[in-house]
Amino acid sequence: MSLADRILPLAGVALGALMSYVMTSLNERTRWRRQQAVRWDERRLTAYAEYAHAVKELAAGYRRLAAARGLAPGPTSPEPAPGALAELGALESRRSALSETLALLGDTEANTASKTLDHCVWRLECLALGIATEDEQDWDQAYLEFRQARDRYVAHARADLGVPGAVARDVVWPAAWRPTGRSSSSPH
Repeated sequence: MSLADRILPLAGVALGALMSYVMTSLNERTRWRRQQAVRWDERRLTAYAEYAHAVKELAAGYRRLAAARGLAPGPTSPEPAPGALAELGALESRRSALSETLALLGDTEANTASKTLDHCVWRLECLALGIATEDEQDWDQAYLEFRQARDRYVAHARADLGVPGAVARDVVWPAAWRPTGRSSSSPH
């Protein structure tokens, strides 16, 4: 038996073992990357959703205060509920903390949209609390800008998460469901 007859089978076995090792390594690396992507997608989804919910809670609280001051439609009472300002302060602290998580996990467009949304919420706060600003703006316009900023934020978050489609807004309520004295679109 010649030297080539001895080396070729050994080379074939070694090449097979090397190819098996390379393919196994590539498969494991791909699987690990996929698991990491899913892990971070779940955390980004949670960060995006919790921040959006906190902002919506703040806007609803400011809307109740604005209604009490006669600036917005809604149930009115002469005074805000006891502890309303403390509750709004706690919600603002939560929104602030969630925005830090969002800054770590979100993409540039969604983070930029969240900052615009923050500014809109703070504008609602000023109006609801009667804090004077350079720009005199009515509640309805400020609330419309808030809703538009929230829609942009949601669109960017959905794009970052790879969620197809868009969220429908300003769907007209059936006439029989509409509260009297309000516009035809949903107040939320």
